[in-house]
Amino acid sequence: MIDFLAGYGLFLLKVATVVVGIVVIIAVAAAAGRKGAQEGLEVENLNEKHESLVEALRNAVSTKGQRKKAAKAKKQQDKAAAKEESTRARSFVIDFKGDLKASAVPSLREEVSAILDVATSEDEVIVRLENHGGVVHEHGLAASQLVRIRARDIPLTVCVDKVAASGGYLMACVATRIYAAPFAILGSIGVLAQIPNFNRLLDTHGVEFEQVTAGKYKRTVTMFGENTDEDRAKLKQELEDVHSLFKDAVARYRPDLDLEKVATGEHWYGTLALELGLADELKTSDELLNERAGDRDLYRVSYKIKQPLQKRLMGGIDGLLEKADAAGWRRKFEARLPR
Repeated sequence: MIDFLAGYGLFLLKVATVVVGIVVIIAVAAAAGRKGAQEGLEVENLNEKHESLVEALRNAVSTKGQRKKAAKAKKQQDKAAAKEESTRARSFVIDFKGDLKASAVPSLREEVSAILDVATSEDEVIVRLENHGGVVHEHGLAASQLVRIRARDIPLTVCVDKVAASGGYLMACVATRIYAAPFAILGSIGVLAQIPNFNRLLDTHGVEFEQVTAGKYKRTVTMFGENTDEDRAKLKQELEDVHSLFKDAVARYRPDLDLEKVATGEHWYGTLALELGLADELKTSDELLNERAGDRDLYRVSYKIKQPLQKRLMGGIDGLLEKADAAGWRRKFEARLPR
């Protein structure tokens, strides 16, 4: 009887595992389907969006007479505005949410290209950046897209509400001016490589690993072979080379930074980042856009890329992994908060 119950319990566990797996796949597919929207450039007038929100709230708290009076006044304002061409400067707003592979770069490329064909030196580009960092060359390309804006002498502002670390800060440092929320995370100017090694496990089970290369350093540290001190020294040197390139890029755009102090791989919250020169002012993107709306026309620019279903599915899985990675960041930072 006990054996039967144990077997039955194991069977139920297997069924539950399969069901959970199917549910996850369906959820990922559904999310991927939602992301598969029409491809193309979308432009949203943020001034009008803000005004519509204010008007909705005002109507909710006003009397019928007040609403009627306000509607009449707005109609007159809209009529007068329609006769005049706007001479106000413009701010083009881009949202960039990074992941390990900086997969939003294709959209960023199109958004920047479109803006550069329209913007003048009187205008401004605002990037609302959220990026934990990731693969070096992918984030280097992302930073290069922002360099295109600086190269055209168009003011570039980066707002960090949550995090711009490692490759994220490589992007942020290109800005003419960096705004950070008080508890935003900035910095992590460093390079990391983590590679598990299964050589002893394979050896225990009598599995031999063979690797054939042409070129002394074609492969150094490996997951399955036996690593030597020479392999580790070579990988360390490669990381130091990348770190030097990272520091050079930061120094190019923020020459007043004390790199010996900030290029240690550490990260800092907004207030400390400001003291160290990693940011220029403490302010959220909401505060900045609200200020800009007073004398500028604000346009949010986004480019949607339609992906094949298979790629959308993989993107959904990557998204789950990214959330797990972000959760690791949160646990790391929460552990440092005073109790």
